[in-house]
Amino acid sequence: MFEEEMDSRVYKLFITQLKENDEENIRFRERLEQAYDFQWENYSKPGDNSREDLKNQINEAEVVILLSGLYSLYPYYLEQVVDISQEQKKPLVIIRPYGMENVPLELEEKAQEVVGWNSPCIVDAIKGVLGLGEGI
Repeated sequence: MFEEEMDSRVYKLFITQLKENDEENIRFRERLEQAYDFQWENYSKPGDNSREDLKNQINEAEVVILLSGLYSLYPYYLEQVVDISQEQKKPLVIIRPYGMENVPLELEEKAQEVVGWNSPCIVDAIKGVLGLGEGI
């Protein structure tokens, strides 16, 4: 690949997490790290996730990534993330629960993209919601 074809952009993401060691979040970040020619920074910070903190974190991001496998454990948190992303007009990419196809309908209806755990599909979805995908 020629150097001028490389994607030097750093994508600003908010990836849902409540704790530093959320297994689903760790697995997802590993997938992103495996993606070829894709640099990213995570603007979510675990800990006190008050609405104001979430607003500030999401405000810094370009795309909100919602790990829907966390929904059964943290529905209020994920619903807040969805609401804030809509208020701030941030594109929402939902990742299906690991190893499953079904996403809660109330979440899926609000997403611009819903994808599984395939690294190239995740990257394509992120670039697509930003209008940077192939063929655009």
